[in-house]
Amino acid sequence: MDEAKRKKLWDEYSKTRSAAVREQIIVEYAPLVKVVAGRLSMYLGYNVEYDDLVGYGVFGLIDAIDKFDSGKDVKFETYASLRIRGAILDQIRKMDWIPRTVRQRQKKIDTAIKEIEAAEGRTATDEEIANNLGISGDEYLEWQQQLMVTNVVSLNEFADAGTEAPIDRTKQQQETPEDALLQGELKEQLAQALEVLTEKERKVILLYYYEELTLKEISNILDVSESRVSQLHTKALVKMKTKLGKYMGVLTTQ
Repeated sequence: MDEAKRKKLWDEYSKTRSAAVREQIIVEYAPLVKVVAGRLSMYLGYNVEYDDLVGYGVFGLIDAIDKFDSGKDVKFETYASLRIRGAILDQIRKMDWIPRTVRQRQKKIDTAIKEIEAAEGRTATDEEIANNLGISGDEYLEWQQQLMVTNVVSLNEFADAGTEAPIDRTKQQQETPEDALLQGELKEQLAQALEVLTEKERKVILLYYYEELTLKEISNILDVSESRVSQLHTKALVKMKTKLGKYMGVLTTQ
C-alpha cells in the first residue's frame, strides 16, 4: 500500500474509529511486528520462541494504533516500533523468565573476566573464562545465551521508550560541544571494543548493527546456521561489555 492510501486509511480511522478500518491498519503494519520481534530474538536467542515474541508484539501494535496521533509530526512506524518492543519486554518481565541463578552467573562471569585480565594484561578468552568458572566451553556458551535475556529485560529505558511518542529530531536544538564530545568518546570506545572480537564476531556485529541485516541474512552471508550467528552475537556482546561500559546501551537498545 502506498503512502497516499495509508494516509487515507488513517484519516478514515481518525474520524470513524471503525473496527473494520482498524483491522485493515493492523494487517498493513503486521510485518513491522515481525521485524521488531526478529531483532529482539537476536538477543534472547533460543530462550524464547520467535512466534511468542510476535504474539506479544501484536498487542503493542494494537496499542500503538489506538493511541497514535496522526496530527503530530511523527512517523507511525517509529512510534509503533517502540510500543511493540515495550509490549514484548513487558510480557517477558511478567513471566519472570530470569531466575536468580542466571543473575548470579552474570556476576561470576564479570568477576572471572576481571581476574583473568588483571593477571594476564589482555582480553580474557572464552576458554580461560570457562576454566576459571570450572565449567566446559559448551556450558559457558549456554550461560552467555541465558544472560542475553537478562541484558535485554534489565534495560528500563528500552521499555520506557515505548510510553511516549519520540521527539522529532529535526526540531531539536543544534548539537552542543558536550554532545560532540560524547559522540567522539563513543566512536573511540566502539573501535576499541571491536578490536577484541574474532573476525566472524566482528562481521556479525557490523552486519547486524551497521547494515541492519536480519539473522537469516547474516547466516546466508557467513554460510553458517542461524543458531551459530546467534551464538557469535552473544559472545561478541559479552566481550564488548567490558570495553563499552556505560555505552553498552547503544547496542542493546537497537
